[in-house]
Amino acid sequence: MFWIKQIVVGDGERGLLYRNRRLQRVLAPGLYRCFDPLDRVAVVLHNVARAEYAGGDAEVLMAGMDTRLAPRFLIADVGVDQVGLVLKNGKLEDVLAPGTRKLYWKELVPVEVRLLPLAGTLEVPADVANRLRQLGVLSKIALVVEVPAESAGLLFLDGKLVRTLAPGSYAFWQFRKNVAAEVIELRVQSLEVSGQELLTRDKVSLRVNLAASLRVTDPVAARTKVAKYGDYIYRELQYGLRKAVSSKTLDELLGDKASLDADIFAYVYSRVAELGVEVLGVGIKDVILPGEMKDILNSVVQAEKAAQANVIRRREEANATRSLLNTARLIEESPVLMRLKELEALEKVTEKIDKLTVFGGLDGVLKELVTLKE
Repeated sequence: MFWIKQIVVGDGERGLLYRNRRLQRVLAPGLYRCFDPLDRVAVVLHNVARAEYAGGDAEVLMAGMDTRLAPRFLIADVGVDQVGLVLKNGKLEDVLAPGTRKLYWKELVPVEVRLLPLAGTLEVPADVANRLRQLGVLSKIALVVEVPAESAGLLFLDGKLVRTLAPGSYAFWQFRKNVAAEVIELRVQSLEVSGQELLTRDKVSLRVNLAASLRVTDPVAARTKVAKYGDYIYRELQYGLRKAVSSKTLDELLGDKASLDADIFAYVYSRVAELGVEVLGVGIKDVILPGEMKDILNSVVQAEKAAQANVIRRREEANATRSLLNTARLIEESPVLMRLKELEALEKVTEKIDKLTVFGGLDGVLKELVTLKE
């Protein structure tokens, strides 16, 4: 018959039968026939394998929930101070934001909605965070904070510091408040101040490179008492370096770098102590002079060394002369010593002669070759 409408509902489907655009019943899987001469009956088929109701009249169904619909549907009504966890077959599959209302089929897939309060804490439970991380949606609905070893995390809610985080992995819901976190490094850090053009007390221009080591001891103070503690310490190192160099002459600076390091360290240490940052050490890496000044300094050093060498030479000559004078006095007082010196002189002479003919024996040699005037 032309007025009989045949309806087929599959195993994974449910049908909503409307007459005059009003819901009459829910059709289970099977074959149905209805008398509809005026074409006032309509059936909408829904795939219940996907538990979430996809129709546009979800709010209408939830408002008119009665004994016909209650066995078929589950209403998820999440409060403004709650977050909803949607479990399918006992496994977490979705998260509902505060204030959300959704409708789910209960026909094929067992669905459960658990409500978590947000009033006490915004931290995501560890088991929930692990499951959402597996689904790849954790970072979309929560702030993920990874605090490595030797670091500290600072948690801010609506711009206010509320908690310090120890090393570990954390996740916080981003539904009700503006959640932010910052990780502070607690290990020793190095900071370099390079290429500083400075003038010494005697108006010599030079370029200095400085290095410092520091460590954050109080992450809360380092973050809240100054905007960027690294930039602040960099500027203080610049000021301390300029103050120390301008108070010394070039000779003092080159002769005692250790005192210069100590002056800079004392200045910077007192300036950053209240910021929760400890300066462990400060050292001058390089002192670079202009080319002309370097030549002049080399000339001065060369002249000083030449003068020192001349003094040493004169002193040795004086010592040698004094030694000769003492030897002469001893020879004058001792004839035997005089004879020994004669024999030494004769030995040195004979060493340079290939052939020597001697007449008159040793006395002849001594009397003829060596004659001393008395």
